[in-house]
Amino acid sequence: MSSLPPGYRFYPTEEELIGFYLRNKLEHRGEDMMEQVVPVAHVHRFDPWQLPPMSGELCRRDGEQWFFFCPRQEREAHGGRPTRTTASGYWKATGSPTHVYSSMNRVMGIKRTMVFYLGRAPSGTKTQWKMNEYRALDESATSTIHWSAPPKVIITSIMQPIHFILLLLHPSSSSSSSAVSQRVHLVPYVHQVRLQ
Repeated sequence: MSSLPPGYRFYPTEEELIGFYLRNKLEHRGEDMMEQVVPVAHVHRFDPWQLPPMSGELCRRDGEQWFFFCPRQEREAHGGRPTRTTASGYWKATGSPTHVYSSMNRVMGIKRTMVFYLGRAPSGTKTQWKMNEYRALDESATSTIHWSAPPKVIITSIMQPIHFILLLLHPSSSSSSSAVSQRVHLVPYVHQVRLQ
């Protein structure tokens, strides 16, 4: 599989990320094939510039974005806040979480965007590293979604004790990769990280 023709890129839609990759990971289907594209990594332990070499075998050539499944942190599994601090800095959520809709216009997940800061909160320096975190919602959940509490247990019905999130990491075009770092919290979702 590593001998793909020039021009191959892994650019899934949000519906594909949640509906295919994350759901199959949560249900333990096709894991060997998926990990060639989206590997499991404890991304919160690494700075963002350390993650591209850890990306999936079929995505290492992509200099723009990398995807990872992340096991859920123990403290988050018990209702606590995930740790988003790395050796060099921390991830800070920006804006409010948004719904991800299927092509049938049904809410299928939640997307949260984070920015990496060098240093320690609250005086860190904003970098160009961005991360999108995707969380799948339980397919049997009602159409009414309440945001008062994080949907941490919605996936529990279809997961084993280890839960995953999918992360997309991407660097910004105006940032140097040596000046930025990233951290991701572990929860049942998909993360997309990039440098912008």
